[in-house]
Formats: sequence, C-alpha cells, structure tokens
Amino acid sequence: MPRAKPQTRPDRTFSRSSVHGQVAHEIGLKIVRGELAPGSFLPTEEELSVQLGVSRTALREAIKLMAAKGLVQSRRKAGTRIRPRAEWNMLDPDILAWQLAAAPVERFVKDLFELRLMIEPQGARLAALRRTDEDLTRLESAYAGMAAAGNDAERWEEPDMRFHQSLLQATHNELMAPLGALIETALAMGFRLSNATPGGPRHALGKHKAILDAVVAQDGEGAHRAMVELLDNTMGDVRRALDWARTGDPNAPDPVETVLAGVRRRG
Repeated sequence: MPRAKPQTRPDRTFSRSSVHGQVAHEIGLKIVRGELAPGSFLPTEEELSVQLGVSRTALREAIKLMAAKGLVQSRRKAGTRIRPRAEWNMLDPDILAWQLAAAPVERFVKDLFELRLMIEPQGARLAALRRTDEDLTRLESAYAGMAAAGNDAERWEEPDMRFHQSLLQATHNELMAPLGALIETALAMGFRLSNATPGGPRHALGKHKAILDAVVAQDGEGAHRAMVELLDNTMGDVRRALDWARTGDPNAPDPVETVLAGVRRRG
C-alpha cells in the first residue's frame, strides 16, 4: 500500500488583525459562551453593523468565516441562524480557543484525552504491524529530536508532535493520517499543558522509547500498551499542572493561557 502523504496542519482560519476577523471573534465567542443560543437568529445585517460599528461588507465576511466553522447558517430573506452545537467544527483552532475561554479547561482536557485514547493506541498497533524502513527513519529522527531537546519544552514540542504524526502515517491507513492532521491543534495544546509541569517533559522520553522499540520489533500489542501508558502518564502531568495552578503559586502557569499559546503558535 502506498504511504499516505503528510497532511498540512489546520491553520487558524482568520487573522484578528482584520476588521472582519475581529467581528468573527466577537460574535463567535458569544456563540460558544451561549450568549447567542443555538436556533436563534442574529440581528439583521443593518442592525448588527450599527451595533458593532463596522461596515456591512466586513460583517458579511465575518459571517462567511463563522459559516465555514459550522457556527451559523445564512439564508436569503430568512437571516443568519445559530447552528446546533453538534454541527460546529469542534477541532477548528478558533473554536477550540473560544471553548477554552468559555468553559472549564478540565472539561476540554477530559474530552481531548478521550479522543486520543480512541485513536493513538490503535494507531500505534497498526504502525508496528505495517511500518516501513522509511517510517522507522522518521520515527527515529523525531525521537532523537526529543532526546536532544532535553527539558526544554519549547524545543520538545515540534519533535514530539512529529513522533505522534509519524506513527499515524505509519499505519498506511488513508483515513488515519488525515485524522492526525485534523487533531494536530488539539494535540499541540495538550502537549503544552502537560509540558508545563515542574519536572519538564524529559521524563516522558522513556515512554516514547518503549513505543519506538515496539514498532521496530513489529510488536503490535506492545506498541498499543506503550501508547496507553504514555497517555496515562501525560494525563497525570496535566492533572498536576492544573493542581499546581490552583495553589496560587505565582510561578505556576495559567492553564488556559498555556493552552491558548498552543493555538497562537500553530496559527
């Protein structure tokens, strides 16, 4: 089976430096917070442009951006309706950021790790059974990058992401690799939060080595088990980071700000 092509990352879909980007941010955040309820309609274009102090052209562009994210649906003469939450593109970088600003970070983290546990252990198993020499070269390069980064979380993030993405590509499942690209932003945010713990990221190096060794040995069950252990370990790091933030220690990271930094770095 031909190797799946590397996927591009899901970039931020607008720039807040533009007027329509600022409008999309303001309205999008209100929708995610529940201030504009699903099923309700936005004010008319004329009313909204006056309320926000922007041109109708900028407003139309903002609504197009929000429609692309699944937040709203516009119909001629009927107006712009807020779509049900189930229809939103929850992995869109901006919607992720708005959710973090609007909801407890603990709930987001819980959802994120449930998603990862559904995808990555099975991906590691398939990668062990199907990997090629080229796949191994990519995984070994990513592992070497993490080893070289030591406890520098900034340097660690890129090879860590590359390791996990390379595993999904090594499954040679044409749907698995694109899924890895889709969740890249969510994974990046989780990595940044877990790497904020006082001990730094290096203690996870051995867990990654166990996955790599199992893939090299074509041990599918071993790779699955090692990935579950890594994710359990990472979730423990995240819990410690959240607990640390609650202590009021001035050196503790702000969990939401730490995670939002992942959005900014990737978009």
